[in-house]
Amino acid sequence: MAAQQAKAAVQPGFDPARRTDVLFRVRREEGHELSSWWFIGAFLASSSVVIALLSWVPGGA
Repeated sequence: MAAQQAKAAVQPGFDPARRTDVLFRVRREEGHELSSWWFIGAFLASSSVVIALLSWVPGGA
């Protein structure tokens, strides 16, 4: 019983930042959050690339 309590005392607490679903999350300081315009620009750029590539497919409208 004492060994289990000692083992539990040595074990570090659960860190929510170490979960597997937040593996690639970056902690940023207050005021240094990523702007939403980067995501809007990335969406527009990737959509433009897809449309440009699809324009080379024969049989299009």
